[in-house]
Amino acid sequence: MSFLLNIIRNFLGYIIVLVDFITRPSKQKRSAQAQQQVEQELQSMALYQFFACPFCIKTRRALHRLNLPMQTRNAKKGSEYRTELAQQGGKSKVPCLRISEDNKDVWMYESSDIIKYLEQRFGTVN
Repeated sequence: MSFLLNIIRNFLGYIIVLVDFITRPSKQKRSAQAQQQVEQELQSMALYQFFACPFCIKTRRALHRLNLPMQTRNAKKGSEYRTELAQQGGKSKVPCLRISEDNKDVWMYESSDIIKYLEQRFGTVN
């Protein structure tokens, strides 16, 4: 029974990925210099995620909309990133944004919190 549920979950996940791809929002525009600064700041961040997880897709949509080409790390079972996430972050939960600043790491786990943080830090100021 769990095998069948896993197949259904994966199938629905890939449908969500397809819908996300088709309905992707437009990217935030910045000057070349501003975009270069953003990309420099993103070097200290990584998003741990699953490809077909709805909350991860929600977070990746925000990354796309905010024009944040951030490194993503697939935390699937058996991967080095899943082990890293569990050992260093304390949980094997995704999405998780790892922010490395001032010689310490902050692990942010909730998609809504991650998006709010990214919008405040990198969103357009009106």
